[in-house]
Amino acid sequence: MPLAPGTPAPDVFSPAKIGNVTLRNRIVKAATFEGRCPEGRVTDELIEFHAEYARGGVGMTTVAYLATSPEGRTDRHQYHWGMSDGGMLRKLTDAVHAEGAAVSAQVGHAGAVANSASTRMPAMGPSRIPAPTGMSLTRACTEADIDRIVEDHVRAARGAAEAGFDAIEVHFGHNYLVSEFLSPRLNKRKDSYGGSLENRARFARRIGRAIRDAMGDRIAVTMKLNMDDGVPGGFWIDEAVQVARWIEEDGSADALVMTVGSSLLNPIYLFKGDAPLHEFAATQPPVIKLGMKVVGPRMFKEYPYTDAYMLDDARQIREAVSLPMMLLGGIVDRPSIDKAMNAGFEFVAMGRGLLREPDLPLKLQADDRRRSLCVHCNRCMATIYSGSRCVLRDHVPPIPARE
Repeated sequence: MPLAPGTPAPDVFSPAKIGNVTLRNRIVKAATFEGRCPEGRVTDELIEFHAEYARGGVGMTTVAYLATSPEGRTDRHQYHWGMSDGGMLRKLTDAVHAEGAAVSAQVGHAGAVANSASTRMPAMGPSRIPAPTGMSLTRACTEADIDRIVEDHVRAARGAAEAGFDAIEVHFGHNYLVSEFLSPRLNKRKDSYGGSLENRARFARRIGRAIRDAMGDRIAVTMKLNMDDGVPGGFWIDEAVQVARWIEEDGSADALVMTVGSSLLNPIYLFKGDAPLHEFAATQPPVIKLGMKVVGPRMFKEYPYTDAYMLDDARQIREAVSLPMMLLGGIVDRPSIDKAMNAGFEFVAMGRGLLREPDLPLKLQADDRRRSLCVHCNRCMATIYSGSRCVLRDHVPPIPARE
């Protein structure tokens, strides 16, 4: 919650609780898609990916995008909660716990971000909207689809708890399915899930309440919510403030993670820094590569990078709710961390900085003048299909590219 006047900010290396889970410190490895689940199989490479961050000193690491539903995968090389994992997720959580860190599972439905050509299932959306990676239009969700996907989120929460995860991060951002429902640009429904903000937020609130009703305090629940889609006519900060208040009123979240951007329409808006259009296009099939030459410059816009670049917008949410909050975006050194702590954020989340240096928390703890070596080139984005990594860590062998 916001700090009372005269209250000292907590030390980022002090323990803190999310729900009933105590983290050894307040640094969280943000969800960055790993690209280590060929055909949906959880691998030893995925386990080591997260164990390395635990050894590097994070309080909690987040396993990115474990889809709630088979059609909710971004592509077929991704786990969904209806699959058997052969005990590998338990092996992952045990490995992280053995290093002293907590572990969270990011769960959600990709909506129009899903590649239907890869999943061989139709992408879904609130309305019929373009699904660019599958070169198709989405199928508009029926009310029966919505009911099923709500239950799929509950199944994901149960599965995560059974596999030993301490928390789940429910993905309401980046114009994935729930974020598409929140967006007035993408949601053109005429029923009780479209139109007013109350209606557009109904899906998100149903998911949150269903998880809480089913799970109680068995697993901590964080929610990743967009503040701003970064596109004209999209979801905006004033609506995000209200949705955050509703989430708090519903009692469905133990913490909020605020984010920005649209994986559909404006992906670099989330990251800031360079737009690696050529590197990203080189990873795509020929048809999509050709399309990116046409639309890529409009989609991959560049935005200047600054440290703690989401702070000013996230403060507006911080002032509106008492829920614990994580600050994401440009957390690279002690000054950026201290800004977050002094502004009343209980946690900070790091992504690219940890891809560059998995042991950055230990380095910051040992030397408060230390700064991340990440240069925000964003070329890590182009590695998500062959095993996400910082391309400047050239001593790390790449994982073989998939089909």
